[in-house]
Amino acid sequence: MGSDGGRKVFARVPLATSEMVRVALPLFALLYGCGGGSPAITGGAGGAGGAAATSVGGGGAAGSHTGGASALSVGGTAGSAGALSSGGSSDAGHAGRVANGGASSNGGASGDASLGNGGAGGGSAGAGSARGLPDRASVLATLRLANTYFVSQWPDPAKAIDSSHPSHIWTRAVYYEGLLALYGIDPQPADLSYAVAWGASHTWGLNGGATTRSADNQCAGQTYLDLYAIDPQAARIEDIQTDIDRVVAGAAVDDWTWVDAIQMAMPVFAKLGALGNSAAYYDKMYAMYSSAKSSQGAAGFYSKTDHLWWRDANFDPPYTEPNGKNCYWSRGNGWVFAALTRVLDTIPENEAHRAEYWADFEAMAEALRGVQRSDGFWNVSLHDPTHFGGPELTGTSLFTYGMAWGVRKGVLPAARYRPVIEQAWHAMVSAVHTDGFLGYVQGTGKEPADGQPVTFSKQPDYEDFGLGCFLLGGSEVARLAL
Repeated sequence: MGSDGGRKVFARVPLATSEMVRVALPLFALLYGCGGGSPAITGGAGGAGGAAATSVGGGGAAGSHTGGASALSVGGTAGSAGALSSGGSSDAGHAGRVANGGASSNGGASGDASLGNGGAGGGSAGAGSARGLPDRASVLATLRLANTYFVSQWPDPAKAIDSSHPSHIWTRAVYYEGLLALYGIDPQPADLSYAVAWGASHTWGLNGGATTRSADNQCAGQTYLDLYAIDPQAARIEDIQTDIDRVVAGAAVDDWTWVDAIQMAMPVFAKLGALGNSAAYYDKMYAMYSSAKSSQGAAGFYSKTDHLWWRDANFDPPYTEPNGKNCYWSRGNGWVFAALTRVLDTIPENEAHRAEYWADFEAMAEALRGVQRSDGFWNVSLHDPTHFGGPELTGTSLFTYGMAWGVRKGVLPAARYRPVIEQAWHAMVSAVHTDGFLGYVQGTGKEPADGQPVTFSKQPDYEDFGLGCFLLGGSEVARLAL
């Protein structure tokens, strides 16, 4: 199984004081005064759900890759080689967070209503009063702050995460998907150089080699394909294409035994299909998706009544959360929602199974809209707000990614979903420390109980995938912002 499991605690080395001020002050100036009024968000709880499942290998939590269109739309120059580096001696730690519409707060909550973790907080009905989106420059400044912090911790993209995890496992691959989503709307040469240096350091190969069937190992292929779209060098996609061609040629369709895998690998098939205009990739992708959705476990991982996903067969009914409802893990559902977003943005209009993907995407969006917390986040357990209830950033970012994309493309009604997105973005901003560290990230795992407690200041076992999710969601929000 995969995606969640393993443990690697990153050393938190804040930016040097002068660097933090240099990066943060322009952000605060941009954020100051962002407000606006939007209607309150309402929605009922409802249903039950299932979620969680095992996950091994890779280390890290189910990270989500996703991004934008299949062929990344690029503007700007390609940039020079070499990794982006910043440095940073340690400083006062992570005091405060970036406020939702004003300056930053130094230690303590700020901006939003109390976002403390624990308890049922927030519930699922009526997501407070939305305040509109800030301008695009403000959104991008927030994303840049978070990314600058991460790169300062990892200036060498080739460096292994630890002694047993190279830097092209799924957690890091998810980060690069988010980075390229940011590059797609704000093309900075240093970001492109950082991503290219990462791929080149692994000779564009996969963890496990070009015969792997693990979706976690195939995840890096999404970024390789996006970088190929920018600069079509054959070496960039040789291994991922060889690997997926072996899968397509085989008979098995039951590889995706946990829902994280849908996000890790499904967009790879879509991108290869679009690249070669080949229905074979699309057909195999659908067969594997359908197996996970409708056949594996008791009757598939997708609830056709609640329109949410159990994380794997271990969480199919009769497994329930403490309140007696099904276990629908937030990030697990985020992976699927992001995968559908990415696939729909890639495959042609006449693809044979597009209508089913659309139906699942729209049904999920409505189910998720109804269980947003009043503070804009989503709980780790979507149908049991009392089970480790509180803010959580990764699932929230992935849901925001899909909904913002849907509104931007005109397939989700703006009047219904934009207030949800606005609330979610303000919640996401409230998780950003003044040095760019991200709070409220649930570490690796498979269910709501893993990585607890999730708090504003706690260091997750892997930071990279959480930032990837944040950049994906934020980049789509930036595309909506004016």
